[in-house]
Amino acid sequence: MIRILIAEDMVLLRRALAELMALEPDMNVVAELARGDKIVPMAVELNPDVAVLDIDLPGVDGITAAAALGEAVPGCRILMLTGLRQPGTLRRALAARVSGFLLKDTEPARLAQAIRDVSAGRRVIDPELALAALEETTQPLTPRELEVLRLAAQGEDPVRIANRLFLSPGTVRNYLSSTVIKLGARNRMDAVRIARESGWL
Repeated sequence: MIRILIAEDMVLLRRALAELMALEPDMNVVAELARGDKIVPMAVELNPDVAVLDIDLPGVDGITAAAALGEAVPGCRILMLTGLRQPGTLRRALAARVSGFLLKDTEPARLAQAIRDVSAGRRVIDPELALAALEETTQPLTPRELEVLRLAAQGEDPVRIANRLFLSPGTVRNYLSSTVIKLGARNRMDAVRIARESGWL
């Protein structure tokens, strides 16, 4: 019997996943969670075979939780679910040593088989996501632009970034503006989101 922990913040989807898995004769859902920061404590307590995690979770995002779970409960295999077709998230997930990575619109039978495969030690990657990762263009930002954006992502304003990097505030604003333009973002925070989802931050 494969013991499964599910972490998904959308109640309807979480319940649907649990009910689908309950229909499988070789699966048992031992925990249903809505927050990423609850994953590791619950997994330590219950020792599931497979954790099915959403990427976007409150408290701690799914990939960060996956990395911590791999350290705390190394015997638990991790299958990530995402609604985003962003190649950067796949790279981040693989860096966190997840065993599987699927889109949320995967067919139920495919998801069940993926859980079995992951439980058996095999890796399962959605073909669309793998292809997108292979076709992705290189990171367009200069090292300095990336450094400035990384500090902005930490909540630093241009004046504090300037002080830390020994630049003028105007130069920092110019770097941030060029980053927004290069990434096709709406604003600075959108640029941070794009860079994170692409695995550049």
